[in-house]
Amino acid sequence: MSVIQPGDLALFQAETGKRAILRLEPDRDYQTHKGIVYYNDVIGLPWGSRINTHLGMEFTVLQPTLRDLLLHIRRQSQIIFPKDIGYILLRLSAGPGKRILEIGTGSGALTTALAWMVGDDGQVVSYDRREDMQEFARKNLTRVGLQQRVKLVLRDVGEGIEAEGFEAVFVDVPAPETLLPQIGRGLNSGAVLGAILPTINQVDRLLEAAPQAGFEMPEVVEIFMRSYKTTPGRLRPLDRMVAHTGYLIFFRFMAAVSGSR
Repeated sequence: MSVIQPGDLALFQAETGKRAILRLEPDRDYQTHKGIVYYNDVIGLPWGSRINTHLGMEFTVLQPTLRDLLLHIRRQSQIIFPKDIGYILLRLSAGPGKRILEIGTGSGALTTALAWMVGDDGQVVSYDRREDMQEFARKNLTRVGLQQRVKLVLRDVGEGIEAEGFEAVFVDVPAPETLLPQIGRGLNSGAVLGAILPTINQVDRLLEAAPQAGFEMPEVVEIFMRSYKTTPGRLRPLDRMVAHTGYLIFFRFMAAVSGSR
């Protein structure tokens, strides 16, 4: 049975719905308005254990999932929603050992998800031209212990990409069509390019520019998510849903066929 170790990240889930993700350092504690949880009392317990504060409030201690980490990430800019990230990871074929390029680090939500997926043998290289955003993302990655899988590059991609051989790329900038030639020089032939854009006009410009840069087989999707009220005997959709958050666009880079390099 897996037990909680010193330094582990843990999700504290209360019956009230209150949640927190904390790193369990020995001799430290988690203070709430309903009491204190001492980390020394948590370390060594099996995951899924229940523990009370000194005032009797109960928490269940769980290993945080990737979704938990993304929902609790600190943000300085709009992040890509988990419902979109799931499909992005699938389309990029993000997995152990992959080298994935990211254009537009932002607060680091997608960076975190990509780093989680590529494992210790893979690498994420993330470009952004704003130093403050990259420093913010660096702190988010360090908080969840994934910083060693990511190389942050402070640079405008319009000036070129430093490395080659990437198997996939995701672009989160307002005008990705202007960067396609530079991006293509960093990709393997057959690599997947993904992008997210908020308006149809931006999508149309990208679709028009892509073939000239060697990007073919376009796909445009929009993902909606509707949750349900989980009361037995009263199962029904919630009154609100997460609808439009952005258009997702995907291509395959066909450099070997088109000669676009």
